This record gives sequence, structure tokens and C-alpha cells, in this order.
Amino acid sequence: MTHSMTRWTPMTSAEREQFEQDGYLIIRNALNATEVDYYKAVVDRVYAASPEAASGASLHLLSAVTSCPPLAGLIDHPSVFGRVWSALGWNVHTYHSHIDVHPRIEGREPFWWQWHQDGGRQNREIETDPRPRMSVKTAFWLSDVSVPGRGNLTIVPGSHRTNWLPGPPQRGMVWPQPQGAIEVTVNPGDVLFFDRRLWHARADNYSQVTRKVVFFGYTYRWIAIRDETGDLLEQPWFQDLNPVQRQLLGFAGDGSGDHQWGHYPASTPLYTELSAQGLLDPSHPPLIP
Repeated sequence: MTHSMTRWTPMTSAEREQFEQDGYLIIRNALNATEVDYYKAVVDRVYAASPEAASGASLHLLSAVTSCPPLAGLIDHPSVFGRVWSALGWNVHTYHSHIDVHPRIEGREPFWWQWHQDGGRQNREIETDPRPRMSVKTAFWLSDVSVPGRGNLTIVPGSHRTNWLPGPPQRGMVWPQPQGAIEVTVNPGDVLFFDRRLWHARADNYSQVTRKVVFFGYTYRWIAIRDETGDLLEQPWFQDLNPVQRQLLGFAGDGSGDHQWGHYPASTPLYTELSAQGLLDPSHPPLIP
């Protein structure tokens, strides 16, 4: 379900205000029923072919598109992608992605403190308070987590401006949930768009519903990609992608000037597409023409 260029819509002023305040947005019905069925079937095939399927274990598969090329249509999905470039601008790529499948847990799991911010070493090596946003993430929900207890993502709204969360001395020590924590309740086809600094954790799934979700993290192209991309130019499926999708997967261009540092905007696919659609915004530094 890769798609050709389409008209994108930027984040509204109300969305931007809510995103800055809460650190996340829920995009309802981002995928229609046909898309949900398609991508759910794709993820089901990935899980069925995995070693985890035989024992009914959970799957956390990195490098979503390289591992499963049919998911490429999600990285610039027209219902969602506008929030990404509205927040970060045009000089971006996907640096981290994963497919998650979590069947019902039989029996109670030992306690483990899972709360974290995305970004890894950024949260140790950048000294400002609060730390900069650096990246955003989208979560495409393909299973029904409209009620708590189904492996929902648990978040603390507004915590993206908090560098440290009070937690136990050791992760295995039983400890109460952070104050203000909520389980995000969403339907299949809904998308959670969030600031990577938002403190979050996955709740355990003790329900009869298998949790299925695909995550994509976006950051500036001058930050290294964590995903395994291999030699994309040699992959037949890569040739079918549109120029923006190729940029998002790490392709730096054809040698005509495009560069990860953004020195040559006019030869960067996302810049040229936003310019053609009149979506560059001089009031927002990452989108200055």
C-alpha cells in the first residue's frame, strides 16, 4: 500500500497547542477499515513466520519496513505525516521503528519498571533541562485497545518537559505508577503521535485481545539511523517507493546536492514537495522556505 504523492495537511494551531502542552495527540480513524485489514494481515504474516509464534511469545521486531516492506505506506501516510513535518520540518528520516505483537499473558508477570523516554543516550548526554525534543513517534494501532488492560501504552500527559521520573532503586522492585499516568485507549486505525520525551511504558496484556501496533520514530537526518536498512538501492521494492519515502528510509539523494545536513533544500524530496504544495512556513524555523 505504498502511495504516490498526495496532499498533506499541516498540524492545526489547536493541535500544536495541545501537542506542546500534553506531549501527544490521538489521531482518530487515521486508517480506514480497508487499510486496517490490510496492515493487520501484513503484521499477522510477519508474526506467523517468526520464531515467537510457535510458543505464543511476544514479538518486538526492529526495522519495520526493512523487515516487512509492505509497511512502507505508513511512513508518510497522508492522515498522519503532516504532524511529523509540522513538528520537525523537512530534513527528517525514520531512525527507529518496530512491529509489536503481544498475545495474552498467561499468569502474572514479575514486576518490572518499564517507564522510559525514547532516545537512549540522548537522555544521558544532553545536559539541558528540559532536554530538546529531537524526535517524534507514531504508533499505528491495529488491534482494539479501547479499554485498559490490553497492553495499552501508558503515558504521563505533559511529562515531556520532565527530565527525570521518580522510580525505584532497581527496576524489579515493586513501585507505584507515576502520578497522573493513564492508559491510552484507542481503536484499530487510530494513531498516537507523541514527543519522544513523553514518559511512557507498555501495560501488560491479560486480555483475550492480541496487541498489534507498528511504531515509527522520526528525527533529523543529521542524527544516525538505528534501524537496519541494508543496501536499499538493491532492493526491488525500494524502487517502487516515492521520493519522500526514500528520503525517510535514509536515501540521501542522487548526488545532485541533497545532504543529511540540509545544505541543499531544493534537492531534498520533502522540501520540494512541501514547497510545491505551499506548506513551508516562515513562522516556524524548521519550515522556513
